[in-house]
Amino acid sequence: MRVGILTGGGDCPGLNAVIRAAAKALFARGVDVLGFRDGYRGIIEKDWITIDKKAISGLLHRGGTILGTNNRDNPFNFPVETPEGEIEYCDVSEQLLENIKELQLDNLISIGGDGTLSIANELVAKGAHIIGVPKTIDNDLEATDQTFGFDTAVTTATEALDKLHTTAESHHRVMVLEVMGRYSGWIALWSGVAGGADVVLIPEIPWSLDSIVEKIEDRQNEGKPFSIIIVAEGTPGPGGEHIIRDRIEGSGDPIRLGGIGQLIGSLVEQATGVETRVTVLGHIQRGGSPSPLDRILATRFGVAAAELAMSGHSGQMVALKGQEVVPVPLEEATRETSSVSLDNQLVLAARSTGISFGD
Repeated sequence: MRVGILTGGGDCPGLNAVIRAAAKALFARGVDVLGFRDGYRGIIEKDWITIDKKAISGLLHRGGTILGTNNRDNPFNFPVETPEGEIEYCDVSEQLLENIKELQLDNLISIGGDGTLSIANELVAKGAHIIGVPKTIDNDLEATDQTFGFDTAVTTATEALDKLHTTAESHHRVMVLEVMGRYSGWIALWSGVAGGADVVLIPEIPWSLDSIVEKIEDRQNEGKPFSIIIVAEGTPGPGGEHIIRDRIEGSGDPIRLGGIGQLIGSLVEQATGVETRVTVLGHIQRGGSPSPLDRILATRFGVAAAELAMSGHSGQMVALKGQEVVPVPLEEATRETSSVSLDNQLVLAARSTGISFGD
């Protein structure tokens, strides 16, 4: 038996832990394992490595992915250079399926977020055998209670808030921290509560400048001349528009968000007269060693995916439901985005402890 593994989309802590766990489980059953470089491109261009015991040695604590990844090489919209040197986007999915047959793959473990898993679901519809593993620091896949990489990103953002607290208090400033999360506010919410932010701004809850200013002034009246604001990158501006840094043709995420933190900082400083500084945490959230929780979740996902692949299953994704890792249909996994609800228990707890959501 032969099983392939690829990692697609953005990188995140725990990818190597999944590769390691899946490979170990496959090795135990005498299965050959191929690793495809840079997501689906590796299958399209037959760029692969043999994953053996030496290849996975020391991977558990390493961030990133030994296979490489990208969010641009969608086989249904793949960049192909013309004889004139121009780039055209073509459907090369049939070539990918032919390469799977040629390499005699019995199954493929595709590790990624909504974009990577949506592609996997389309390929399954065309006859491919694929098992999905949910990966995203954003924690925005509805079909699983949590994705690996999220806990590490929250830890990194919380540590940043801890550091911003000391300098904010020393200089009597407002500090704004912009974090990732796309259109879901999970990272901002969790790290905002854990890091003691005064204002948490997320895409799911509309905000007003007056409400933020009121919170800052209330703190000043209490003898606290500094404030901490955390804002998710996908939080709309005051007019309801998303702040877009740029657009990338051919990318799985063609819209690159960014800039809401700077906008919030400028508006707050103008309205309050309090010196305001902005920090954009950026890709630091994606890097570094995975937390113990992410290592454990990634290991459980990797083993579960390997077992499904060896059993001949296809079109399923491993998911955390409560305390159990269970299979769910890939179609279900990519249907809905997980968003923060207004009655989420953590939102209610945050409000009870005095955190403002700007509403």
